[in-house]
Amino acid sequence: MQIQFNFKSFDPSDHLMKYARNRFSKLGRYIHNPEGAEIQINLEVEKFRHMAEVVLVDKNTHISAREESEDMYSTIDLVLDKMEAQLRKSREKVKDKRKAKKPSMVRMDVISFRESASGRERTIVESDHFIPKPMSVDEAAMQLQSLNYEFLVFDNSELDRINVIYRRNNGDFGLIDPGI
Repeated sequence: MQIQFNFKSFDPSDHLMKYARNRFSKLGRYIHNPEGAEIQINLEVEKFRHMAEVVLVDKNTHISAREESEDMYSTIDLVLDKMEAQLRKSREKVKDKRKAKKPSMVRMDVISFRESASGRERTIVESDHFIPKPMSVDEAAMQLQSLNYEFLVFDNSELDRINVIYRRNNGDFGLIDPGI
């Protein structure tokens, strides 16, 4: 990770530069490819105000933060905290997108029970795998009615989880939501 400094209105000490470099190098753990990332650190002093502005540019990331306080070391810590929070939030968004893109497979088996000398035997007659389609409960009810099935497994788009709608003996529909 390349770290560049700009100083305005003061000459930095070696200790301050080393401190800032060590602190901002920790941002590499939030970046997928830290070797290609660049961090521009702008430090400025105006009377008693110590200001820091940091810009991180990576292949897929552009994050910036600005802070000020009465001490340059605490300003660096404050702006670093902001950067870490933004990078964590960005990383969580990517994780959530990855989870959302993976549709879960559903396995449906047709089972037959037969009487034998040892009792009832279970036999799988038919098996099917499919990905449930996202739809609302009303859409699922309409599809169940038009297909003339006993039940339908679907991805409830309102709740963002798998549900089962089934036909009851009296003609109404029942809904099974395992997430409650």
